[in-house]
Order: sequence, then structure tokens, then C-alpha cells
Amino acid sequence: MAFLAGQLNVDHSIASLLIQRGFLNFDQSKTFFRPSLNDLHDPFLMKDMQKAVDRIQRAIENKEHILVYGDYDVDGTTSVALLYSYLSESYPYVTTYIPDRYQEGYGVSFAGIDYAKQHNCSLIIALDCGIKALDKVAYAKDEGIDFVICDHHRPGAEVPDAIAVLDPKQEDCSYPYKELCGCGVGFKLIQALALSDGKTITDLISYLDFVATAIGADIVPITGENRVLAYFGMIQINEYPRVGFKALTPQLNRKLSMTDVIFKIAPRINAAGRMEHASYAVEILIEKKLEKAIEMAQGIETFNSSRKDLDKEITKAALEQISRNKEEDCATTVVYDPSWHKGVIGIVASRLTETYYRPTIVFTKSGDKFAASARSVKGFDVYNALEACSDCIEQFGGHMYAAGLTLSPDQYGPFKEKFEKVVLQTIDKRLLIPEIKADLKIDFNDITPKFYRILKQFAPFGPGNTIPVFLSQNLRDTGSSRCVGQEDAHLKLSLAQCDGVIFDGIAFGMGHKLTLLKSNQPVDILYTIDENHFNGKTNLQLIIRDIKPTILG
Repeated sequence: MAFLAGQLNVDHSIASLLIQRGFLNFDQSKTFFRPSLNDLHDPFLMKDMQKAVDRIQRAIENKEHILVYGDYDVDGTTSVALLYSYLSESYPYVTTYIPDRYQEGYGVSFAGIDYAKQHNCSLIIALDCGIKALDKVAYAKDEGIDFVICDHHRPGAEVPDAIAVLDPKQEDCSYPYKELCGCGVGFKLIQALALSDGKTITDLISYLDFVATAIGADIVPITGENRVLAYFGMIQINEYPRVGFKALTPQLNRKLSMTDVIFKIAPRINAAGRMEHASYAVEILIEKKLEKAIEMAQGIETFNSSRKDLDKEITKAALEQISRNKEEDCATTVVYDPSWHKGVIGIVASRLTETYYRPTIVFTKSGDKFAASARSVKGFDVYNALEACSDCIEQFGGHMYAAGLTLSPDQYGPFKEKFEKVVLQTIDKRLLIPEIKADLKIDFNDITPKFYRILKQFAPFGPGNTIPVFLSQNLRDTGSSRCVGQEDAHLKLSLAQCDGVIFDGIAFGMGHKLTLLKSNQPVDILYTIDENHFNGKTNLQLIIRDIKPTILG
């Protein structure tokens, strides 16, 4: 540690954080702190990439109509906006299609293929979906429509009979990085197209804002290639923001972080698809006129407000259902109500996971089927659990921590029973207890301007590169700590260490801890460090994760 700290001219604490993340020497640390576009992999290493490029080029040469098809979430809509923006710069016969969440459901639909046929499209490029659409692709083929699939979800035993299937998770795909999001796979496609046209990676930087947004929203690891894409995408968002992003974040007159992307931009993009139609999100992302984008953003803000009210209402109803059924002590949460809005059940599943820390599935009625969103806890693969219950499921897909599924109503009871059994048998019981781990123990006097300046260079943060959590001990209230917010839910802290160094902090949802602080006994805190922007001033503040009495002795 001391050697690395000396090589980099940083504190031992910074060197310790780097070593924890697997950066053990100067060169590895330099690559981490200074990502380079040259570190991106050759897109032609991905299976079927040359086939995809050849087919798209042939479509352009023959003036065929191309349909860019994507899922209705942030990853899907940014993917569509990215590929459409790239192709339409030089080719006019391109149109977009986002399936209706309620009428068509997730992924490639027969209705979408019929739309392509009606509009004389002979090539569909599917983004963030399609890896399991065997019957849909076969139907399209019978109608004389070719498919290029760009997906990142796990394939089934078979893949569709498409012209090209781009998915690094295919077992026979040798692409070096497996954790791309759907928009990331779409970016590799335009990178391959650009290389074939004699362009370089620098010609594509303007599209990386789409990719960074999708990386943050889809909760993929921010490691390897994703870190490079997210790093340059965040620069693009901050230095050359497209008008859609400007319109969606008018209140943020400062440099945006990945946290802002996840909690400010992504929910608004998602809101259109949850409450209205996701094509609205694509339209604002590709809009060129600021006035028009602002008008559209106002509509999306209305959708977002409605979504917030609805998810609170449904979460409350779901918690009451758990209590009524006496399921507080189960290993899983599985709830259903036919009236619940399909657009927010994923958010509700996340909320329930926060309350009962366990794998969670929220069902609602969708046509003559039950549709659900699943969420998991850290370390447990909910996709594998669903696979073990596949005899009860009609269709499912997703990731380790999030998935979607549909089943027939008569299978709801058997599925609920089997899912509980599978999780009980396979989960490490320790994963059912939420845990916050400190990366490093530091004192307040370690938090210097230089320390924070270097800490910011660890960003963008996300899975695989989480924001450092610090432990500081033996702190006391200065007398200024107080409750804030509606119903005094939050805690505004002012804490001092024995050497007199004072820091302010905010503890969300910990208003009940004020009594502990006012008892004048010393406390330990777990926290992250952030900048607070207020009245034109910027100060460091602590974002408190937990507070406990100091154990003396």
C-alpha cells in the first residue's frame, strides 16, 4: 500500500481504496483514473457483427426501409435514439418503434412486425430485446422481413433465426466484455458501422450520453468497457448536453453526476413509457429544438408526478397485503392485484425490497395473463430462481437482480409456492439481512480538499465500482443537529471529532436518531462524501448511511 501511495503521490487511504478495487500498481491505477477510448474493444470481436454490418449496408445500398425497434425502458429507448440518430444522419429511410407496454408487453411483438410490414420495412434492428423472440423472428422471416438482434439478456437454449444476433452473453461469443447494457451493444454496432465507413471512435463521442444514461439506469457494472463508456458519456452530458437532457434537468445548474442521471434523468425518461407511451421518450431524446423539448419535458414531468403518486399508493396496498396474509417472515415477497398499474410494478417491487429485504415479485393483470416485475437482493440471482420455476411460467427474461415474467392465472398459486421453496433452498440466509460495509475507517481530519478531489476521480460510481463508504468513530453532536423534512423524517447533523474538526451531514429517514445524538453519548457513523450546492456556495457534506452508539472499551 505504501509503495502504491508513493508511486501515485496519494494518501494511504486512497491507495487502500484502489487496492480494494483490484488496482494494484501504477499502470492499473492510471487506466482507472484516466480512461481512454483506445481501451474499447474491437466491435468485430462480437459474434455476428460482420453479418450485421453487411446486412445494414446492403439495406442502405438498396434503399430499404429500416425499423429500429427497442424496449420501452430507459435502456431500450436510449438504444433506439442512439441507432436512429446515427443512421438518420446520412440515411432517410429509417423509422422507430417502441412496443406499447400494455397492449404488446415486453420485447419483440407480432404487432411490431405487422407495423414493419405495413410500412414496407424489410429489416428490423431490435435493441435491448429479441434474444428469446424465436416465434416472432420466424414470423417476420415468413413475411420477408429480416432481423438483426442487439441484446444483452441471457439467451435461452436456442437463439432466434436472425441474420445476426449480437449478444455478448452467448456462450459461443468471444467478445471480451460481457456486461454491456442494451444501448452498449447498440453502440458497438454503430462503432462497427463507423469503422466500415472509415470513421474513428472520436466521431462517435456525441452518442455516448445515451450509453452513459442506459448504463446508470440498467444497473450494469461500471467496470472495464462500461467504465470507459460511462466516463466519456458523463463528459458529453455535462459539456455538450443535447437539448432533451437540458429540458429534463432545468433545475440542475451544476455538473451532473451518475447519481443525477439515475435519479433525475432516467425516471423522467421511464415515466413516459410507464404512464403514457415510451415513443414519447424517444422523441424528446432525438429532438433538436430546445423550445419543443421543453414543452415535451413538461408533459413528461406530469407523467412522472402521476407515477410517484401511483407507486406510493400501490406500495401501501402491497404492504397491507403482506401483513394481511401474515407473510412478514417469508423468504420471498410475491403479491398480486389486478388493478395495479403495470407501469409502476417494477418500482413497487424495489420499494418492497427496501422494506422486506428479500427477493420480490409484484404481479398485476395484463390481458388474460398475470405479468410481473421481479427484484432481488445483493448476491442472489433471481433469474436462476425463475429458471427453476419455469414449469409455472409462460415467459421470463432479465438479469441477476431484475427480471420480468408472465404466467397464466391458474399458475399464480403454484408459482408463488414454488418460488418461496426455491429461494429457501438456494439463498444464503445472510443475504436476507441488509448490510452496509465500510470501505475504510478515517478521521474527519483526513477529509481534505485534495482527498476529495482524488475521490471524485473514482466516479462514475455504480455496481463494481461503488461509491466509497467510510467509518468515523467517537463523534459528538455539536448541538446543532435537528430534524428536517415532512414529519421530521430526516436528520440534519453537525458532528465533531475529539480534535475539534466539524462536518455537517444529512441522514435521510433517520429523524428518529435525534434522541441518540442529543443524549450526548459518542456515536459512530457510516457515510459517503458529497458536495452540497446551496445559495451559490459549495461545501462538502456527509451522506449518512447509519448511526450507532460508540462502544467504549
